[in-house]
Formats: sequence, C-alpha cells, structure tokens
Amino acid sequence: MRKKEIRPDLRRLSDTFMELVKINSPSREEAAVCAWLRRHFSDLGFEVIEDKTKSETGSSSGNLIVRTPGVKDVPPLFFNAHMDTVEPGRGIKPIFKEGVFSTDGSTILGSDDKAAIAILIEVANLLKEYDVAHGPVEFLFTVCEEIGLLGAKAFDPALLKARAGYALDATNPDMLITMAPAAIRFHLKVVGKAVHAGIRPEDGINAIRIAANALSTIPMGRIDDETTANIGVIRGGNATNIVPGEVEMDGEVRSHSPKRLREVEDEIIGRFHKVASEFRKDGLDGLPLVQAEVRDDYPAMSVPDDHQLVKAAMDAARVLGRDIKTGKTGGGSDANIFNGKGLSTVIMGIGMQNVHSTSEFIRLEDMARVCRLVIEIIKSWPGC
Repeated sequence: MRKKEIRPDLRRLSDTFMELVKINSPSREEAAVCAWLRRHFSDLGFEVIEDKTKSETGSSSGNLIVRTPGVKDVPPLFFNAHMDTVEPGRGIKPIFKEGVFSTDGSTILGSDDKAAIAILIEVANLLKEYDVAHGPVEFLFTVCEEIGLLGAKAFDPALLKARAGYALDATNPDMLITMAPAAIRFHLKVVGKAVHAGIRPEDGINAIRIAANALSTIPMGRIDDETTANIGVIRGGNATNIVPGEVEMDGEVRSHSPKRLREVEDEIIGRFHKVASEFRKDGLDGLPLVQAEVRDDYPAMSVPDDHQLVKAAMDAARVLGRDIKTGKTGGGSDANIFNGKGLSTVIMGIGMQNVHSTSEFIRLEDMARVCRLVIEIIKSWPGC
C-alpha cells in the first residue's frame, strides 16, 4: 500500500505566519512570541523548556527549547530559528496577495525569522498528523539574534540532546550555507585637544580631522574574496565654536580566513596610530592619541560537504525531485555560535527576500517547499 504523501496545509501555514508577524518582537522584547510558542507546542504535546539567559541577554524571555522523543533509535536532530526582528517592526500589517506575503511599506515583514518559525510549527503539526516515524527532534528558538547573536552566545549547549542541526535563516531555499566568516568588532577613540575655535584654534588638535585623514587611508568595504571591513558609526564634536577634542568610531572586520581577519584589524588600528603620530605636537602630553578596543564577535563556521547534515539534506532534496547546492555567506548567524560550541550546524534558506527593509517579501510556496524538505530530512535522518 502506497504511503500518503505528506503535504503542508497551506492555509494553516499562511495563517500561522500572519499571526506571528503581528506579534511585536524587536530584539530584547521576545516575551510575547515566546509565550505564544510555549502554548502552541504544549498543546501539541511537545516538551517545552525556557532557559535562564534573560539576565545575560537583557531580553524579556529566554531561549526556548522544544522537543519530541520520536520512535526511532537514531541520533537527535535540531532545527533553529530566532524570535526577534529588526525595526521598524511594530504594528506589522501583513498583506497576502497572489501567493506572496509583504507589507504596506511602512514596516518590515518579519519573515526573518518568523517564516522559519512558522515552517517549524507546520512541521510539528505534520509530524503529529501523519504519525511520522522519526527519531528525537528538537527545535531551538533564540532571542536577540539581530543585535549580536546574544541568545545563541548565552545558550548552554548541554540543554540540547542533539549535536547537529539546521538553522533556518537564509534566503535561497535551494542552497545550504556551510561557510560563514568570523568577525571582530572594534571601537576607536581619537583624543585631540578642545579649544575655542574662534579665539585660539592654533592651540587645539582637531580629532575629527585626524579621524578623517585616517579613514581616507584604511581598507574598507570588500578587501578580498574572503574579507570585508566597515566603520558604521562615528560620534564626535560638541559645538561649531569648539575644536573637537574627541571622536569615537565603531566598526567591524569579517573574514573566512582567521589570518586575514587579524591582518586587516592590525592594518586599520595601525594606520590610525600612524596618522595620530603625524599630528603630534611638542608639549601636549603625547596628544593626539588613539585608544582601541577590539573584541571577537563570532567564530567562522565551515562544515564540509561530506558532513552528515549536508548529505542528509541533499538526499532528502533528491527524493523530492530537487537539487540543492552548498555555498558560503558574508554574514554571521546563530549557526556560527553553535558550531563554535560543538553543535554542527548548517544554514538552510527559506525564501525570504529584501530582509531588513520595508520592501521585504516571501512566497508561501517557498515556505511550503522548505516544510517538505525538513520533513523528509527528519524522516530519513541519519540515512547514510
């Protein structure tokens, strides 16, 4: 007897997504979404656990772990999505027309990453409805992904039984992201000397001018195929009649190569110190000077193409008559942190487009395709 094909309920998937995006959940304000998920998964009979990371992340909720034991004696598998969204993301009024979700253009849509949450909810419903024979499955919903992967960084991997899984947080549903860069963030402060700009400007040291000179010489943008750098925030000066005594800047460097990451970091900071030394005057106590603070943001991730996660996804796609490829990204995600904590993770695309903008959209059919792929992976895991 032929087994009944598992097909997502498109109306239910659509309704779930529409309901989720209407819940305000900017970073650190995820409590309402977390409570909604707790109720939903509890009603399905899944085990639900909220961790105790609120004090670390500053969020109104912890990360949420949802699990079902399954019936097959295979290694556990996890799927991840994040609960927070970027601004403007309050009072979202989703529009569904001709199979596409969008907004009126006054807010984001929130498909990053609520489309992933809706997909995993539909997967949970289908596992129950079709009585799918599967092994242990865990869903991990994190907080504060959009403001520095804070939920993932605070997460204790011992709370998961699975050691491998998929993060649903990329664009192309026909691609698995297996490589992502490491990143550092830096804060630079140029200290000059503030004086009255109209009475004795010659006694001052203009920190903004020094910063501008340095900025014109440092590597910026795409440095090479593996590396990017950016300074995105500048603050300085108090008034037009005061030679600015201080200016502060925040920036980042990302690279798939740890060696290049440090080389570019050193080049940027070194050039600021060099320019400051060229402006130095006698009798000014070593001014101008540059103060630099650097911190590691997240590690690189690189999952080989012969890894079980990659092979399982490709095998599942072939069963569905699809062909998916592996690729790399220039962005960071929870998957970087999980890999760094010993949880092998690849990133799955879900079809979201123009994310972090008011022109964001996603197709229902892409979401349904991802549902079918996730179900097929769960059914056949580990399968090789």
